[in-house]
Amino acid sequence: MTIAASTTGTPDSASVHVCRADYANPAHGAALVALLDAYAQDPMGGAHALSDFAKANLVAALAARVQAYSVLAFDGELPVGLVNCIEGFSTFACRPLVNVHDVTVLASHRGRHVAEKMLALAETIARDRGACKLTLEVLQGNVGADRLYRRVGFTNYELDPAMGQAQFMQKWLE
Repeated sequence: MTIAASTTGTPDSASVHVCRADYANPAHGAALVALLDAYAQDPMGGAHALSDFAKANLVAALAARVQAYSVLAFDGELPVGLVNCIEGFSTFACRPLVNVHDVTVLASHRGRHVAEKMLALAETIARDRGACKLTLEVLQGNVGADRLYRRVGFTNYELDPAMGQAQFMQKWLE
């Protein structure tokens, strides 16, 4: 699936609808892969296309994980946004938590509250699962995303202000 953005007119946020992705629906699967690939190719996503392996296997791999869910945004039939969520577990709360793993909106639809609508549905699903919190990471240079996340209620993680804020770290195993 190729995602083409309209160059005429201004996208209207009222025309955008969001839904929980159905991994068994081929249109949803194609939209998910195309949107994630577009995000991966953006500087905020690392500026590299998804591997052929990821493109071919992502939807089935997500479907096989009961702790995963995705939210899609469509402007008519055009997929314009994606949020991928993975449930984890808070040992301190002894309840699930949900990591908002990917958030992307096509450039043609940014600034129209599409991500806000998707995050609201992701939060509703998390609450339905009994989650105690949502978590996410954002690059320091992604000022627009940081502003969005703060506007919808996210704050930097800390247990004790005297100990400072948590840092997001990684160690690749490949």
